[in-house]
Amino acid sequence: MNLLLLEECDLTGDNTAIVRERRHRHMVDIKGAGVGDTLPAGILNGATGTATITAQSADSTTVSLALNSQPPAPLPLTLVLALPRPKMLRRILRMIAELGIKELHLINSFKVEKSYWQSPLLAEAAIREYFIAGLEQVGDTALPTCTLHTRFRPFVEDTLPGLLAGRAGVLADPQGTTDWPDGHRQPALLAIGPEGGFIPFERELLLAQGLKAHSLGNRIYRVETAVPLATAALFPVKV
Repeated sequence: MNLLLLEECDLTGDNTAIVRERRHRHMVDIKGAGVGDTLPAGILNGATGTATITAQSADSTTVSLALNSQPPAPLPLTLVLALPRPKMLRRILRMIAELGIKELHLINSFKVEKSYWQSPLLAEAAIREYFIAGLEQVGDTALPTCTLHTRFRPFVEDTLPGLLAGRAGVLADPQGTTDWPDGHRQPALLAIGPEGGFIPFERELLLAQGLKAHSLGNRIYRVETAVPLATAALFPVKV
């Protein structure tokens, strides 16, 4: 936890907050923080700054806040992702928040196991928990959104056109070109298929909506590897 991420319910005044349970234990047991120490902090979907510990008990920490900075700029990227297996989904949700992606659409596909849609990880509270863990890691406060689409064709034909408005549409696909567009010049939508890729019918439907196929090379990647690689291909890190 590199950022103490607070919510409105934690606030006790204009510049004070009380932290309990997981975050309190992390500050005490992992950070070794006590009265007088100052930590990076932020309000969920709000400003960032610092929190100075003013009091501490066995089960809570009271902090004084100085929040006068903005969180890191988000990536202008909408991610459309075929629902991965639950074990992988945990890591991907955290990663999405870490990368600065703020809009995620999890979609069905022929190769997505029906049982995946029954996973408790798709509960709103579970998704939120993993997003918050990612935000705490990178010092961000802006919570991503996640929308579930259990039917592939209605999503592609009815929802996708609206998502593509004003965005460059990119399909990560082994048959595509390795010459990726520059996402810094225009907001983008990136679609990534399931393990084994979209079937030809699905691929053609996506291309018919205006997505352009771009390849990550001749290696076959897991979805959790393809997500950061494709994101970096669109938005190269500028040092």
